[in-house]
Amino acid sequence: MVDVERSFTVHAEPEAVVDYLKDFARTEEWDPGTVSCRRVDEGPIRVGSTWHNVSKFLGSETELTYQLTVSEPRRLQFVGKNDTATSTDDIRVGPGERPGETQLVYHAHIEFHGAAKLATPVAKIALEKLGNDTEKNLVRLFGGARA
Repeated sequence: MVDVERSFTVHAEPEAVVDYLKDFARTEEWDPGTVSCRRVDEGPIRVGSTWHNVSKFLGSETELTYQLTVSEPRRLQFVGKNDTATSTDDIRVGPGERPGETQLVYHAHIEFHGAAKLATPVAKIALEKLGNDTEKNLVRLFGGARA
């Protein structure tokens, strides 16, 4: 298992952050590992909505089917699965220190299956870098907290 967590402040209202991140297809805009992500089902985004995600990781492309498993005003959770891994992205938001800011906590938990478990130590290093880059992209997208 690999866990990566980042906590940071962005200049946007919590509701706007949740509304934006709720559409997992937007990972193309902020997740540096995502090559493509498209919605599989139709209708309003709700618990059970699914996306087909193609990511590049450790030099290889991998495909996962993600499902929105938790959708609350201050929390989203997406679970992606394929034969080699289960990836859980848990996103929590709350008000920042100043009006118009959001404290965002992004926690990724990846569990490798079968022979892929052997890659766990190398994956941890790569995922820490990916976590740093993801944080930078989200801060760029929403704007960093004002000093």
